[in-house]
Amino acid sequence: MNKLSIIIPVYYNELNLQPLYEDIRKKIINTIDFEYEIIMVDDGSEDHSWDMIQNLIKVDSNIKGIRLSRNFGSHAAILCGLSHATGDCAVIKAADLQEPTELLLEMYEYWKQGNNVVLAVREDRADKSFFSELYYWLTRKVALPKMPEHGFDVFLIDRKVIDVLERLDEKNSAITGQILWSGFKTAKINYVRRERKIGKSRWTLRKKIRLVSDTLFSFSTVPISFVTTIGFLSCVGSLLWAIIVFITKLTMGINTEGFTTLFIFQLFSFGVVMMTLGLLGGYLWRTFDASRNRPVYIIEEQTPERESAEDKQNG
Repeated sequence: MNKLSIIIPVYYNELNLQPLYEDIRKKIINTIDFEYEIIMVDDGSEDHSWDMIQNLIKVDSNIKGIRLSRNFGSHAAILCGLSHATGDCAVIKAADLQEPTELLLEMYEYWKQGNNVVLAVREDRADKSFFSELYYWLTRKVALPKMPEHGFDVFLIDRKVIDVLERLDEKNSAITGQILWSGFKTAKINYVRRERKIGKSRWTLRKKIRLVSDTLFSFSTVPISFVTTIGFLSCVGSLLWAIIVFITKLTMGINTEGFTTLFIFQLFSFGVVMMTLGLLGGYLWRTFDASRNRPVYIIEEQTPERESAEDKQNG
């Protein structure tokens, strides 16, 4: 019998977890003909999310709880959940109740048809976000052409893809980008993202900027190409400027010497150099961070593994 792992990253979701589980139990657990497990990864929440997870485990022994030592980000939390998943396939479910839970069954059916990856693609969303639209447009243009127009957060992957993601072991990256990059057979399901009714989003501007930089640095050469282009244009502009100054002085006898022109040119050149160093520093930092071989996440606490009936019998 097939087994589905449902992985739920949790970050300040104490009010969402009980309604979320009730929704999963009603629409998934009570209707399925396959085995399941629910892995909730507390990504360093400082509210009562971990307490809620432990309470749910008392109700359903198929729930596993993992608590990270601090907030490592959704990429690390999802990767942690995948590393502990024992199912034939795993689906990522957000804890904010903005995606219909029925999607999980549809994605599972597409997986049984032979798809290694099933993406739940946003056809529209009740909570419009200019940043999200800009981010996915930019990603499609310069990094990952197969990124859906409105992006995706919920996805199902089979054991082959899970093994690939674990081997990649990239820290400063986006797991959605890694899935598209891997190139496995993919199916898509459209849905409308609901407005959040419980709690508030912790998706800060700092995290959004970090996501953009991780995507561009990990899956695109555009930053380096941009710097190269600016440097080339700067050199060409300087050469043309020098020719114009020389011809003007030679033919018209106009004195073009002056500190203002020199200062403007030097300021422009300084800006180009600093921008170049900043972008190169971004790549060097990621290389240095990877070379330190620090773990992507650190587990502070996790609930005991559930003993199977077979283990009990053998014991």
